[in-house]
Amino acid sequence: MNTPRKPKIGLALAGGGPLAAVYEIGVLAALEESIEGLDVNDAAIYVGISAGGIIAAALANGITPHQMCRLFIESDVEAADGAALFKPEILLRPAGAELRKRLAMVPGLLLGSMFHYARHRKSVFASFERFKEALPAGILSGDGIHQYLKQTFGRAGRSNDFRKLRHKLVIVATDLDTGEAVRFGEQGWDHTPVSKAVQASAAVPGLFPPVEIDGHHFVDGAVRKSMHASIALEHGVDMLFCVNAIVPYNAGSRDQLAAAGRLASGGLLDVLSQTLRALLHSRIASGMANYERSHPDVDILLFQPNQDDAELFFTNIFSYSNRRRMCEQAYQNTRLMLLERRAEIAPKLARHGLKLKLNVLRDTSLSLVQQAPSRQALARLRQSLDDLERYLKVAHS
Repeated sequence: MNTPRKPKIGLALAGGGPLAAVYEIGVLAALEESIEGLDVNDAAIYVGISAGGIIAAALANGITPHQMCRLFIESDVEAADGAALFKPEILLRPAGAELRKRLAMVPGLLLGSMFHYARHRKSVFASFERFKEALPAGILSGDGIHQYLKQTFGRAGRSNDFRKLRHKLVIVATDLDTGEAVRFGEQGWDHTPVSKAVQASAAVPGLFPPVEIDGHHFVDGAVRKSMHASIALEHGVDMLFCVNAIVPYNAGSRDQLAAAGRLASGGLLDVLSQTLRALLHSRIASGMANYERSHPDVDILLFQPNQDDAELFFTNIFSYSNRRRMCEQAYQNTRLMLLERRAEIAPKLARHGLKLKLNVLRDTSLSLVQQAPSRQALARLRQSLDDLERYLKVAHS
């Protein structure tokens, strides 16, 4: 009797800043709890960009969604294994080296501009146009991401080396000089430290300076595609789980009179945020439609927020209480979606030996982060036992 082949499961995680990381942790925790046979730390391939790259790299290193919740969300409590807690404030450190470099250019640019104007006596603007070189390529430092992940992946049983990971990991960034997507973790780029690749993939233009690696300068991987799920499909997965946190806010789905003009009245940041969200979401919708046509034999599930979720659009994710609430919301909404769409999802899962745990989905007492203090000690004990079971499983594999 032949043993059934183990299905090849892929995970593709989109970017979107700290919000995306928080949302994806909640979704992944819900998926692992609610789907029998699914181990999100045992996928055949992980593909991530920007914030999704952080989560993908953590999964490939065996860090569970619940552990990530303690490290990234519950960052005011001590992690069970003594690992360093992630503080979102590291993303707000100024890009000191970049700012100093640009500032040092000002005297030379000023003299050059004055000499050019004195010599040609034409347009002042033309002579001083070169001052644009003094503008920084980014105002915030992404080095905190690299240093934190380097420390986290340097712990026993983990690796900051793509080649030493037990599972395939691909982090995508964009080569600034060519505009091409570069796949860190693939041949030719697998020597780059995982933490450095993630920093490059998360280098949002204008916010973070381009990251130099091997003489190339890299920016956010979302410049080319919003998710890069096609990479997992190229590796021959049987089922692909995709998670995207960035969708446009549909203000019209609520009270039309109250919502009218709300985004426009919010100023430049709200307008730019909504515009960017619409562009990224459109690209993902187009990509998913193409994947279903090009890979009809692959079951693809996409998890993303409801577009009428105003809280997800307007919330300050740097607030500790907001991070907890957003992660819990992602967790509960995913559970609800699995339950409501079980007639559609269950057959797809069954083709790969997976099954929805309906009793878990119907258990309204379950929560991820919003627990009363009296339950936190019990939750930590339960998670420690789960971690021990996973470590033993890995040790005997």
